[in-house]
Amino acid sequence: RRNCRGNPNCLVGIGEHVWLGEIDENSFHNIDDPNCERRKKNAFVGLTNLGATCYVNTFLQMWFLNLELRQALYLCPSECAAGEGIPKDKDVELAVSSPDYEPQTICEHLQYLFALLQNSKRRYIDPSGFVKALGLDTGQQQDAQEFSKLFMSLLEDTLSKQKNPDVRNIVQKQFCGEYAYVTVCNQCGRESKLLSKFYELELNIQGHKQLTDCITEFLKEEKLEGDNRYFCESCQSKQNATRKIRLLSLPCTLNLQLMRFVFDRQTGHKKKLNTYIGFSELLDMEPFMEQKNGLYVYELSAVLIHRGVSAYSGHYIAHVKDPQTGEWYKFNDEDIEKMEGKKLQLGIEEDLAEPSKSQARKPKCGKGSHCSRNAYMLVYRLQTREKSLTVEVPAFLQELVERDNCKFEEWCNEMAEMRKQSVARGKIKHEEVKELYKRLPAEAGSPYDFISLEMLQKWLDESTPPKPIDNTACLCSHGKLHPDKISIMKRISEYVADFFYRRYGGGPRLNVKALCKECVVERCRILRLKNQLNEDYKAVTNLLKVTVKGSDGFWVGKASLRSWRQLALEQLNEQDEDTEHSNGKVNGNTPSKDESNEEKREEEEELNFNEDIVCPHGDLCISENERRVVSKEAWEKLKQYFPKAPEFPSSRECCSQCKILEREGEENEALHKMMASEQKTSLQNLFHDKSRPCLGSWPQETDELYIVSQFFVEEWRKFVRRPTRCSPVSSVGNSVLLCPHGGLMFTYASMTKEDSKLIALIWPSEWERIQKLFVVDHVIKISRRPAAGAEPDGAVFTSEPQLCPECREGLLCQQQRDLREYTQATIYIHKVVDNKKVMKDAAPELNVSSSEAEEEREENKPEGEQDPDFNQANGSAKRQKVSHQSYASYQKQGIRRSTRHRKVRGEKALLVSANQTLKELKIQIMHAFSVAPFDQNLSIDGKILSDDTATPPSAIHPLPPFPPQADEPIADYAAMDDVMQVCMPEEGFKGTGLLGH
Repeated sequence: RRNCRGNPNCLVGIGEHVWLGEIDENSFHNIDDPNCERRKKNAFVGLTNLGATCYVNTFLQMWFLNLELRQALYLCPSECAAGEGIPKDKDVELAVSSPDYEPQTICEHLQYLFALLQNSKRRYIDPSGFVKALGLDTGQQQDAQEFSKLFMSLLEDTLSKQKNPDVRNIVQKQFCGEYAYVTVCNQCGRESKLLSKFYELELNIQGHKQLTDCITEFLKEEKLEGDNRYFCESCQSKQNATRKIRLLSLPCTLNLQLMRFVFDRQTGHKKKLNTYIGFSELLDMEPFMEQKNGLYVYELSAVLIHRGVSAYSGHYIAHVKDPQTGEWYKFNDEDIEKMEGKKLQLGIEEDLAEPSKSQARKPKCGKGSHCSRNAYMLVYRLQTREKSLTVEVPAFLQELVERDNCKFEEWCNEMAEMRKQSVARGKIKHEEVKELYKRLPAEAGSPYDFISLEMLQKWLDESTPPKPIDNTACLCSHGKLHPDKISIMKRISEYVADFFYRRYGGGPRLNVKALCKECVVERCRILRLKNQLNEDYKAVTNLLKVTVKGSDGFWVGKASLRSWRQLALEQLNEQDEDTEHSNGKVNGNTPSKDESNEEKREEEEELNFNEDIVCPHGDLCISENERRVVSKEAWEKLKQYFPKAPEFPSSRECCSQCKILEREGEENEALHKMMASEQKTSLQNLFHDKSRPCLGSWPQETDELYIVSQFFVEEWRKFVRRPTRCSPVSSVGNSVLLCPHGGLMFTYASMTKEDSKLIALIWPSEWERIQKLFVVDHVIKISRRPAAGAEPDGAVFTSEPQLCPECREGLLCQQQRDLREYTQATIYIHKVVDNKKVMKDAAPELNVSSSEAEEEREENKPEGEQDPDFNQANGSAKRQKVSHQSYASYQKQGIRRSTRHRKVRGEKALLVSANQTLKELKIQIMHAFSVAPFDQNLSIDGKILSDDTATPPSAIHPLPPFPPQADEPIADYAAMDDVMQVCMPEEGFKGTGLLGH
């Protein structure tokens, strides 16, 4: 039955059913049985996957079951053996027993790993020592075939230094074969041979269905004709020829690598071929050999499988035949499964690949043959009638294994003891719960305590032992039990409560007198008001229809009357919540300071009832349009809900201070209008921006001009346009154009170009009027005088005050830094279908409104200077047509003249920063459009951006415009993780022990 959560007397369904009645001893175990980790009889030992090391585990299990390789490795002397072969003398055995010994070399790690796989008592072992010795990244999936080749090469190199020939030559004997590249001249018939060793045959599977077809293609004859002709030594000229591979000798273990992972030139990354290949359990290689005299019948000994459709992810497992029993096992990291009836079963592995519409059906396989679309390596062993080899673990290795087995047994004993203690505790708890649960309900008239339901549930749940009892979250502001917390409390007998507080401690105790009377009374009051609200709303609505006579009424704000019902309800809800959370906690969580401050600010901004007619001085406002008179009966009803509301009898006069201010305001408005009219008349051309002087073409009628800041002019125009809303401008404020030393910050040349928007030029006649109308802090003047010995139209321009070179230099440096240092600039990426659109969107200024375009036309560019925003669209070199590409235009406030961006269909915006590399930008574009980084050809002004490590200041400066463009997304990705993988360069086994590092 379920627990009645709102009923403090209901003690059913709180977790007690687990403890009532008889309990099986096994249910008290909260610790797994350590014997589950023990190796089963006649079973193999698994290997832990350290993250993405399944490809290593598959090869380790396959090599371990190559008995000849295992025996040779055991014969390889290690440092702890202190001699050749297996140590037998007592001194060596004493040295071995040192607990400080740990394998050091890769060969020693492999020896120890094989010894553990052979004689460990564990169900699986940890290969981290071996993996660490190789320097492999445990979190990165690697190419299994490449790992196999590199490790075999490393092992051969390591063992080649051994004196014992059985050890030194084991890799060549087991895995090395020989073939020859034979070229035959068609003219003279001369044969040229190039001998080569191989450790595996790499077979192309594309277009083939059977393994024998793959081998045939590997050995097929190739014609050398045309430009590819062969230079014959006998003919002393280039001749048509044929070339093929001839197999000369085969190893005991024949590794056949199926080239499932191929490089796709169209997409630029690896993909997996999920095609079925058929292969038989017996493989006769005699038809493929150069010489036919010998034993060439091989039997299948291992199939290495890659689950998954992608070349960059998936999972590796191995099916390997036990050479001693002939039984097949599936090795899947820690888990090892024996196949029934000594047969290889690949069925389930083939179902795990992702199905697709174009996927071919699995072909039927006859007896003794198999087919797979996930096998990437087949291992065949030479069929012999010799008895299977028995390999013993050397004494020095067995001692290390025994040491590990002892640790494992200690752990098992420790876990078993903990399980015993767990059972003992469970039995005690069982009896305790049965006894206490009977006495848990409080009988009528008996003393009782309130305790939280959560605490009772924790007491009954053995997995979460209760902490000291904490009842503070259930208290109200008066320090008593809050009535709203009754729903999460349970009423229990005083006897059981005494037991809980003795055992767990805590408090405060909430007994029969704990419930807060004040909170209950307040809650009842609020509930009554809520019930009464609807009736009162109707009553007030009717009372408002009655016209108030005499001076018995009260002033109420019209806005307050419109929303009083909603305000009252909100206020009652708030009071309800205040009483609920009066101890400053909501279920024990205190609100953060920031949240509470924000709530206070919002409350301050919202006006309470009738505060809309209160003036800034706290009295009745002077505007009668915002208030009305209501009857005394209506006001009393409203006062019940808003006892703190401002009260204004209808006989109350308006605020005297507001009346004075109103009169002063009217006088000020009249004064401001008069000032604005006078200033506009005096400086009419400046106001209308007409007949303005220009430094670029100096006016002939004067030799001096005055300068004021453009900000002063704009603020003054605002005042003249709206004198009643804007404050009058009293001073010119030219100090913003000067440096701290009092020098001018702009050159004559800069004031004709980029700095022209910061200044306004004033005629001498206008300057005289400005000095009379405003306070002038600094006079700034530009003068023209004829240049000595120059042509008639030559002139020299001077400024008062003069330019401050140091501060000007500092300003320019800061502007450059501002251009290069930005954190959230926006790039707009969209698809482009033709060249015209590229030009149009590369110059957003062409798409602005007429007023913006007009402002920009005023800025004259010197002849020959090209506007970078137009991307050389007018005239110069023609751009190559780009089809189906993604294009981005750059926009940043303060760099572009127009900050408006026109939305383009299919467009996406990216935020970039100055410290971001080009490579990181490409990855951003990849996430937005699924365009792999290598498919993105980014350019600016026709210049290709190629340095992926460069940051924007060096890679793409100057910033405006910023048009990276990228090819369309590829239609067929095998999986999204392929895309994620290729955005990082493939380093393979670079930096690992496999490459000698």
